[in-house]
Amino acid sequence: MHGKKWTSRLSILLLLAGLNACGTFGHRDGAPDRVRVDVSSIANAVPKAEPLSPYGNPKSYEVLGKTYYPLKSDKGFVQRGVASWYGTKFHGQKTSSGEQYDMYAMTAAHKTLPLPSYVRVTNLDNHRQVIVKVNDRGPFHQGRIIDLSYVAAIKLGIDKTGTANVEIAAIDARDKAESTQAPLSKVGHYNSKGVFVQVGAYSDQENAQSVRHKLAQSDLVSQISPVVINARKMLYRVRMGPYYERETANQVVQNLHRMGMEQARVFFSNEY
Repeated sequence: MHGKKWTSRLSILLLLAGLNACGTFGHRDGAPDRVRVDVSSIANAVPKAEPLSPYGNPKSYEVLGKTYYPLKSDKGFVQRGVASWYGTKFHGQKTSSGEQYDMYAMTAAHKTLPLPSYVRVTNLDNHRQVIVKVNDRGPFHQGRIIDLSYVAAIKLGIDKTGTANVEIAAIDARDKAESTQAPLSKVGHYNSKGVFVQVGAYSDQENAQSVRHKLAQSDLVSQISPVVINARKMLYRVRMGPYYERETANQVVQNLHRMGMEQARVFFSNEY
């Protein structure tokens, strides 16, 4: 699930992933045996301004044949998708940022957010929220957007189910007041106002579906928005977002250009 030479954590994880795939490594990840955790005594992570890790923020990195482009800023970042969690297998090992992974701390792994970042995670099924520090890379299982620590998973009620649909929103560490609480409506909904990225517009729906599939292979969430041009013409626009800062949308566009999607551009919600 995690892997690459530029950090020892990632190299170890790739090795473990390979051994597991071959069935030669017996230790499975999970919760600690015979240990009860009182999560009421464990507070949310407290956002604070920190320098970027010198280890976990390369211009790009490749894992299991996919290339990822870490963001330079988390400002305005919002994302929806599936969350998972990791526990005993990696407890005590180095994370991609160089810190030690502690499954009893409020932390998480993400593929592209700057390390470190702070995000609010909302379980969309039960509306529980936590704040975690992102200090690791992953998860690299297709379709998942964030790997939570064991205690964060308990707090969100997904330690038993394994996964859950969540929404994550980056927190500006300089704004302590907002970081302590925020209504669910503050974080991104796909039909809300904001800044979007239009990956492309296609007259053929199959072409739009193909682009969306390509994005999904890199764990990028997008939507297809049909638009009627006239009685004989319809366009299928592939969009990502919303993002609440133009800076974040610009970074997404740059990453898409590096992936060969040259049509990508910033798109405002009030545009046609």
